[in-house]
Amino acid sequence: MAQWLHQLKRRNVLRAAALYIGAVWALAQGIAQLAPVFGIPDWAVRWFIIAGVIGFPFWIVFAWFYEFTQGGLKRESERDADDRAARLHDRRLDKWIIGVLLVAVVLLVTNQFVLRRDATSLADATASAEQDGTGLKSIAVLPLVNASGDPQQQFFSDGLSENLIDVLSSIEGLRVSGRSSSFLFRNSKDDPRTIGAKLNVSYLLTGSVQRSSDTIRVRAEVVDTHTGASVFSKRFERPGSDLFALQDELSKSIADTLNVALLSPTADVMGHRPPSGNLEAYNAFLRANFLVDLGNERDTRRAIDEYTHATTLDPRYAMAWASLSRNLTSLAALYLTGDEARSAYAKARAAGDKALALAPDMGDAHVARGWLLENADLDWVGASFEYEKALALSPSNQQTKFSLASMKALQGQLAEAVKLSGNAIAQNQLSPNWWNWYSAYLSGLGRTDDAEAAIRKSIALRPQGSSTWAQLAIIEIQRGDAKAALDAANNEPEGVWHDIARAMALQIGKDRQAADAALALLIKDYGDVAPFQVAQVQALRRDDKAVFRWLDKAHEVQDPGIGNLLIDPLLMRYKQDPRMADFCKTVGLPMPTTSEAVGI
Repeated sequence: MAQWLHQLKRRNVLRAAALYIGAVWALAQGIAQLAPVFGIPDWAVRWFIIAGVIGFPFWIVFAWFYEFTQGGLKRESERDADDRAARLHDRRLDKWIIGVLLVAVVLLVTNQFVLRRDATSLADATASAEQDGTGLKSIAVLPLVNASGDPQQQFFSDGLSENLIDVLSSIEGLRVSGRSSSFLFRNSKDDPRTIGAKLNVSYLLTGSVQRSSDTIRVRAEVVDTHTGASVFSKRFERPGSDLFALQDELSKSIADTLNVALLSPTADVMGHRPPSGNLEAYNAFLRANFLVDLGNERDTRRAIDEYTHATTLDPRYAMAWASLSRNLTSLAALYLTGDEARSAYAKARAAGDKALALAPDMGDAHVARGWLLENADLDWVGASFEYEKALALSPSNQQTKFSLASMKALQGQLAEAVKLSGNAIAQNQLSPNWWNWYSAYLSGLGRTDDAEAAIRKSIALRPQGSSTWAQLAIIEIQRGDAKAALDAANNEPEGVWHDIARAMALQIGKDRQAADAALALLIKDYGDVAPFQVAQVQALRRDDKAVFRWLDKAHEVQDPGIGNLLIDPLLMRYKQDPRMADFCKTVGLPMPTTSEAVGI
């Protein structure tokens, strides 16, 4: 054994091993840190390390028989052990080893404490989450229980809950969980500590609402989620005509309990109330909001009728006009075609004009205009401008922040989209749809590990959600893992996204017959309604003529998928192709070469 070690030292094998390991590690650290700058995908670092591991035994064998000297490459047997030049060479080699190891350590420290992007922390979303040390100044408003005994009054208790969220969200220094996250705990049997941990808040506001013909009774309680103790409990009873005064008193009592200053309400908060004080107009507005949450065409139409009724009762009700505009746009974008869609968009534009004329400083009015520009006009630059203005007016509105993120992404500004959407998610961590889009932005940047962490969060929140497993399939396609991609695609619920995901995954596998059949089925069943996705599959097949033919069809039928072009790692394979530049110019997108997306 001693003789073996002596030979390893004499032949400089140990020095060669240390130099090799240090160099490979330093280069891996450097590649990882430069990846976001040059668009290098995460898998490149993994394969570099794997290649380094494979090459290590060959390097050791080489070092056993050969050595670099001042006279060039020599066999070890030709080296004179007593040669002074050889000993000087050994000392220089030691200095090189020390230098390489120092570089590796510096890069490791930089990555850990300056540039660290840990997928287990769910990337930027968790990194941007508010850390308040003691957990103070954060609250979630759980949906107030409808204690009226009349299911038809559910809209009123939900409306009062939403009003409290809006008012408290406008308080500087108070973090309020988003509505979509808080309302997930309607009728929850979890204890306050568990809910607080899931929502990452220190306090919960719970209670109930009972409304009779002429009286409103509200019971409100604030619970410390760390101890489970009640820190505020009070009953309010007011005549129905004093509803707005009751809302103000309740908000002030909660602010006083949390020791935060209740400032003058913003235009958005006040905008929820009709300027005339007409309670029937307000009730119509609350009913409409309740119907919108049901999320189908029938209830969207009923909501539009209620918003219209509210504006008829109070023509200066700017928030009702803005909401009417936004939902007319949604109706046209999601459910209508042809002349019906054009008519709905025209009505949405008129309602939005009215809202902006009545309340130019109301964030929701600009959101409504941005939503119209995004869907009716495909004017993504104009939509971005409106969302930016809305966010400046209502900085606590996380939905507006996420909408702005989507517009940045559609223009290829993925780093900014990740930042904005991550910040929004930090305040509303239980929205599966947000996690899905966040994953898509990370995927576009080639950050596949972070993208996978995000999409698995979405899947955990809604296992059978539409397109979530399809997004995971795309991530596995980026990694070149055909089996994992197909497994993810097969987990997608039956429907259009299942067929799209399978068609994509099969293109990188070995079964060409199955790949051809999946594409043919996709074209047969969805070619007229999802030509953008067909173009994605053709990109995986590297059939550039088919790619641009299907993109032209997507433009012809106004496939909304076009908006995702500069995000998509499959189609951004052609970002340098002049035909892609021409297509982007035609549809009003920035030049593809400006996109930060990494093609595969």
